[in-house]
Amino acid sequence: MAESGNRSAADALFKALYAELHRLARGQLAKNAGQLTIGTTSLLHEAYLDMSKRDGVMFPDRARFMAYASRAMRGLIIDYARERKAQKRGGEYTLVAMETEGVAPGTDNQELTRIGDALEQLRNVEPALVQVVDLKFFCGFSFEEIAAMTGTSERTVQRQWEKARIYLHGAIKG
Repeated sequence: MAESGNRSAADALFKALYAELHRLARGQLAKNAGQLTIGTTSLLHEAYLDMSKRDGVMFPDRARFMAYASRAMRGLIIDYARERKAQKRGGEYTLVAMETEGVAPGTDNQELTRIGDALEQLRNVEPALVQVVDLKFFCGFSFEEIAAMTGTSERTVQRQWEKARIYLHGAIKG
């Protein structure tokens, strides 16, 4: 079983969810069109390598696995954006308010860094909200799907989403 640390079971889980993870990686990169030169498959495989190096990580359900994979991809994208920003040494950036339906195409590297930092702050305050953000914003799941995966009501997920959006908007603006 993958949740007990069995590497072959974890590999089998990854293979079973490969198509969905590929869609997730494609969506992550589409939100950052023009900013990144990494390919979908490369992002997916780098995320898998990153995830497979971690010891003691358990995925008791599909939602947690997908949220974790999304965080791994998000982290790689943010790291890549930070690296590119460091290489460029500045530039003119504008901060765009986070939309309910996701990041607008062409999000700049500085904004990605701020989003990543804000999500880490939120994780320290309310980890459950970050899971909703990962599943909605980064994985693209509907409120109904998230509710089913997390065992909560759709309305609760909507409230958590709005609470997270308000927090993140304030953290990014501040």
